[in-house]
Amino acid sequence: MSALRAEGCELGRLLECAGLARSGCCYALSRPAGPARPGPRGAAAEIFSRAADGCARMADKTVLKTMREMGVRRGIRRETDCHRYNPYRGAVGETSGSVIGRDFAADGPWQKMGTDATGFKQPWGRACFAPVHDFGSEEMVAWSASASPDMARQAELLDRLLAKMPEGATPALHGDMGRQHRHAAWRGRLRGAGIVQSMSRKGNCIDNGATEQVFGHMRDEFFRGRAWPDFESSKADLGACVAHWNTGRRRVKLKGLTPEEFRNQPLAA
Repeated sequence: MSALRAEGCELGRLLECAGLARSGCCYALSRPAGPARPGPRGAAAEIFSRAADGCARMADKTVLKTMREMGVRRGIRRETDCHRYNPYRGAVGETSGSVIGRDFAADGPWQKMGTDATGFKQPWGRACFAPVHDFGSEEMVAWSASASPDMARQAELLDRLLAKMPEGATPALHGDMGRQHRHAAWRGRLRGAGIVQSMSRKGNCIDNGATEQVFGHMRDEFFRGRAWPDFESSKADLGACVAHWNTGRRRVKLKGLTPEEFRNQPLAA
């Protein structure tokens, strides 16, 4: 409208053609479009790049609006080859029913947990990653990685989990019907530690949706568009990613706390 007025068109005629009120036009001209809150831009850029040591508190919608104004966006999840990894290798070992169903809510840590395995495809092969995710604190309490989906990786995962498990805890550990979760050694160690094993139905990833969501975030924030020269370098960066997930990645669900801060709340009270 300003350009047409500069060419000599009358404002009244332009408003009539556009179906606009003169008051609305004057209001818009007196308040040109601009960032609603330019102040948070620096903090949003730091948070996005993980360069900030702390985190300023602001509304999530303010962060999203600021990111849109800056043109900062995450890649959209798409179907790729890495999503087609399937650890199921037929009827091996015993199965358990789904103890938790799809109820992933927990009042606190060490009540309900999920585990699964995925692979990050690389030019030299695949980095296989298996975490144990606490549904209450959203913390990755244990993880292991290997160049192949073998039981040595699962044994390492369970070693790390049991080393951290508080005395007297009897969590339910939910996973799929993959070969590693049906293995006698895995099931026996869970029973001996007092951990209740729960399994989703065969071929139904929604039954293990909470852990699948973790993998989705990791692909978006850690894996997508990156390549490593070898497995050891990818494993080192995976460890740094897990550490950030637990100690630096704040959650709206946890009222702005990191998983570690949420877990330590009862200890500080």
